[in-house]
Amino acid sequence: MTEPAENPRYAEGIDEQIVLEHVTADEYEIILKELGRAPNLVELGIFSVMWSEHCSYKSSRIHLAKFPTKGERVIHGPGENAGVVDIGDGQAAIFKMESHNHPSFIEPYQGAATGVGGILRDVFTMGARPVALMNALRFGDPKHPKTRQLVSGVAAGIGGYGNCVGVPTVGGETNFDKGYNGNILVNAMAVGLADTDKIFTAAAREPDFPVLYVGAKTGRDGIHGATMASAEFGKGSEEKRPTVQVGDPFTEKKLIEACLELMAEDAISSIQDMGAAGLTSSSVEMASSGGLGIELDLDHVPQREEAMSAYEMMLSESQERMLIIVKPGREHVAERIFKKWDLDVAVIGKTAEHGRLVLRHKGEVVCDLPLDPIGENAPKYDRPHFPAEARARINPAQLRAPEHLGETLVQLIGAPDMASKRWIWSQYDRHVMADTAASSEDPADAAIVRVHGTNKALAITTDCTPRYCAADPFEGGKQAVAEAWRNLTAVGADPIAITDCLNFGNPERPEIMGQFVGCVEGMAKACEVLSFPVVSGNVSLYNETDGRAIPPTPGVGGLGLIPDMAKRAGYGCMSEGDVLLLVGETAGALGASLYLREVEGREDGAPPQVDLAAEKRNGDFLRAQIREGRTVAVHDLSDGGLACAAAEMAMASGCGTKLAYTGPVPLFAWLFGEDQGRYLIAARPDAAEAMLAAAKAGGVPVEVVGLAGGRFVSVNGGHAVDIIRLKQAHENWMPTLMAGEPEANAAE
Repeated sequence: MTEPAENPRYAEGIDEQIVLEHVTADEYEIILKELGRAPNLVELGIFSVMWSEHCSYKSSRIHLAKFPTKGERVIHGPGENAGVVDIGDGQAAIFKMESHNHPSFIEPYQGAATGVGGILRDVFTMGARPVALMNALRFGDPKHPKTRQLVSGVAAGIGGYGNCVGVPTVGGETNFDKGYNGNILVNAMAVGLADTDKIFTAAAREPDFPVLYVGAKTGRDGIHGATMASAEFGKGSEEKRPTVQVGDPFTEKKLIEACLELMAEDAISSIQDMGAAGLTSSSVEMASSGGLGIELDLDHVPQREEAMSAYEMMLSESQERMLIIVKPGREHVAERIFKKWDLDVAVIGKTAEHGRLVLRHKGEVVCDLPLDPIGENAPKYDRPHFPAEARARINPAQLRAPEHLGETLVQLIGAPDMASKRWIWSQYDRHVMADTAASSEDPADAAIVRVHGTNKALAITTDCTPRYCAADPFEGGKQAVAEAWRNLTAVGADPIAITDCLNFGNPERPEIMGQFVGCVEGMAKACEVLSFPVVSGNVSLYNETDGRAIPPTPGVGGLGLIPDMAKRAGYGCMSEGDVLLLVGETAGALGASLYLREVEGREDGAPPQVDLAAEKRNGDFLRAQIREGRTVAVHDLSDGGLACAAAEMAMASGCGTKLAYTGPVPLFAWLFGEDQGRYLIAARPDAAEAMLAAAKAGGVPVEVVGLAGGRFVSVNGGHAVDIIRLKQAHENWMPTLMAGEPEANAAE
């Protein structure tokens, strides 16, 4: 009989198959080397979730370092639960954007609902009262058999959670594209307010401080949710439903109030929510970021199911839970507050000097791991990548001009990406808390939420144009940031900073990794030139099914400050006789445009170039004009170009537009081209004159492109289409889809 090896390769009950269900073969070799022994099942599970793409950013960290993260107003950048920026008067805005893509595809209602719950916890964990929610949604082809079900479930989940927890969902965006047939995207953003001297962070500061578990009980839902979110789908994705967490917004509301109450008592040393990887990630991140260790007794963890194992408790992603390190002797304060709110509270451990994660269960040590290999020293990959092949520019002169430009406008304004999403956002409470000044229902390029008790407001937007990113990742990344900056500017806000949600396919494929790197570098460049730093964010990879990846979708959540609510802008107040001014230069860029896709049935061509210096010059000029009171209506130009912007202004104002143009760009390209850095302004004639003079003095390209008036949108006296018909096309598409007639075209 052979003697057992001194250091067996596998612990008792573990074999190669079990290992490969948790980590890769190469990663297991690293674990063996780091530990000098084989990990047990609990330890292997901890490595699995902490080294998942979702938690470790192992494929993206080296590239995320390219982002500018500092700025005059930045208090906390990436590395905390959310970004924190100074908004003056001793106040801070705290915000972040995250994905809940995989769970929402598997179980739309709970996936979307818990996405809302998770992003709220990231914000109030830092001491902020949440004041606004946003979302960025991408669904598959409207004709796909699953699309309606997914739209319905996701919208209901967002509304069901946000409405019940009492935070307004004030805006966002929704797109449809066949590239999302196998993987929808549900990106949630939350914004909160706090005093700058009352910001809470996660890092454990002192040894021998008590560790408290608070909130809801731990169950078996969401186990391996982080690893599920770090893998591509294939056959049997429906079987992953048990990995989707189940949320309770009423418990979340109580948790918000209890945490804010405890924060006011000067009892908290540090605090962390239990998000992806649950108790594992929260305990590891708190201890390792403070250079300490942590010891937990799992017998004291509140459990809602019987006979839970240590593995299950550590990997559960049950919702509405927090981990709090309190100052010694202050445990009774936390117990009193959380019991008052009918929430579980238990001392489950303490911080320690040894730099290890030590877990006890039923009197035994079931885990004893050094923290550095789990957290900071997790694998970091520089994956092979190559840039996307450059696309040729499209010369508009080589395209056939539509016979009736008005009919083309009707077609575009009723297309899935342009059509009203009222069916979705009408399910959201947009006005709870009574500080919403502009939301999805209002004609404005960004949501606006008043800072309670003041005359200033936050402007919030989410932006990305995936078809640009697919065509040229670098330019697409620049454009996503620039459009967020432009949307904030268009309502009169000073852009401050962004959060991001970077959604891509499998990073192990060089072409996908090339998309990621290109987008990140483009975003970084735009952030640098526009002084618009990244303060928080999320990376969601492996968004693909059976080898088919989503379009590259680097979502950007932008935050700006309106110093004076009286000096803000929208695009719904245009009236008869107003002069229409176009800020920015037009070359008729039709590559990767909405026009090209919807009218020509093509998705080729290079996207519009983003001249960042021109963006900044044009935006700074416009913001000054808004604050001088010279603008009546302002709209940025994006999808569908000038014509669609004019149509949206006309529909919102109940007043037509008479556009006029003489060349040299072909008329249809002038109308529907998507050149960047542009805004359409309506102004009274005297104000228009003043703006033209200011533009000339400042070297800003501004020209008169028409007048407001009548009930038609027209160009050069022809191609007229009634505003009522435009509204019908715009409003009818989504209800028709959700009624079960996806083939119907409301524009016909």
